[in-house]
Amino acid sequence: MIKRPNPDEYSPFAAGYIGQVPNENVIELLEQSMNRSYDLFSSLSETQAAYAYAPDKWTVKEAVGHMIDTERTFAYRAMVFSRNNIELPGFDQDIYVANADFNNRSIKDLAAEFKTLRQSNIYMIKGFNDAQLMREGIASNARFTVRAFVYMLAGHELHHYNIFKERYGIS
Repeated sequence: MIKRPNPDEYSPFAAGYIGQVPNENVIELLEQSMNRSYDLFSSLSETQAAYAYAPDKWTVKEAVGHMIDTERTFAYRAMVFSRNNIELPGFDQDIYVANADFNNRSIKDLAAEFKTLRQSNIYMIKGFNDAQLMREGIASNARFTVRAFVYMLAGHELHHYNIFKERYGIS
């Protein structure tokens, strides 16, 4: 079981994501939330998926696309840091979403991509040994351990699931 990272293993910004993860088996949580999110996203109509709760806010499709981008980025960082101490740049989520054209994709396709990506990441995470989980690197000008990114994957999804319920009215 992967232990919760200590506060000195991630940036203060990441505390918001890690703090959302309950004290349970994080791999089981990643699996359960993957299925819950897939079921939610794949059940939406294209009209529902095109909804934005306010002007200049992301549509559901763009928010799901952002989750995919972030899943990919956090997992990449975990993989790189598990192999060697290195420094990686940050990423600007708004630039990524603005240049991805998620609204021209089907919500079913986005749901399948998220699920497939998460499943792949779970295999990678299960392959990390204790030493790899504690390896660290720099991302966005802050120090992180691999296990911090595992928890950030879970917390980021929980964060957006709550936004879907509270602001988009879907759950």
